[in-house]
Amino acid sequence: MSERHVLITGAAGLIGNAVRCKLEDRGTSVIAIDRMATTVDGREVRECDVTDVHGLHAIARAHDIDRIVHCGAFSGPMVSPDHPIQMVQVNIGGAANIGELARVIGNVRVVFASTATAYGVTPPAPVSENTVMVPDTMYGASKAAAEHVMNAYKLQFGVDTVNLRIGWVYGPRRSTACLIRQMLTDAIAGRPTHIPFGRDFPRQYLHIDDASDAMIAALDQPNLSQQAYNITGGSWLTLAEVAETVMRVVPGARVEVASGDDPGDMRQERFDISAAERDLGYRPNISFEEGIRSYLDWLKARENKQ
Repeated sequence: MSERHVLITGAAGLIGNAVRCKLEDRGTSVIAIDRMATTVDGREVRECDVTDVHGLHAIARAHDIDRIVHCGAFSGPMVSPDHPIQMVQVNIGGAANIGELARVIGNVRVVFASTATAYGVTPPAPVSENTVMVPDTMYGASKAAAEHVMNAYKLQFGVDTVNLRIGWVYGPRRSTACLIRQMLTDAIAGRPTHIPFGRDFPRQYLHIDDASDAMIAALDQPNLSQQAYNITGGSWLTLAEVAETVMRVVPGARVEVASGDDPGDMRQERFDISAAERDLGYRPNISFEEGIRSYLDWLKARENKQ
């Protein structure tokens, strides 16, 4: 009998790489793909874009794939905001290609890395998975639409799909815009950080270790009772509270946060993650302060290598 593999799309990205490393470290065989061939921390990633239908099916013909982790997409509203058509082609078209790949393979669980951004502005807390999604960015809309594609493949064709609505991920290897990284890199360099908004603006951060654990739990757990799950770090902090944590963790850090909402984000109330705890066994293990310390250590180590 041939060895079975987990296919991971977007494997060079933050979540995809973390999932890949944890799966391989426990002995699970992985086929890691991204839009460009690369090596991440000594692990090779092969080239195959999620919009490349023929490439995806060639991989499936060559390997026995029994599960798929779909992280391949534009990774946030800050990435290429002036290219909405590409966002649609990659995020929605890519989801359709993965759904079709799973349909053709048969008997495959697909875990899709969706986003809490798909909700848009939320009603009062607690925000459950039954909350209607009204995204106000093309990124959020593309992820919400991709969820509907995954749902349709499940309802029409019986493909075993599940969507994780993931909060703001931070931690080692995050490369896209991140206020926490800005605060920490400024502190390491001895610079003050001035954020012109956000003193009372809430955000629900999630450490990369918890995000990847949730993805793997969704990959492993059979017979899930619902189609989507909220995944956060369990905290609901204002950016002023985030800054206070950074200053507590990093001696000498100086962070000033002005009033006003984040102009690049929507205000969201606290997400209910009880369904993920019930069905996935998911509980965030990394406290926010612990997560800040791990991110700081990684940033310092990277700086020392340069």
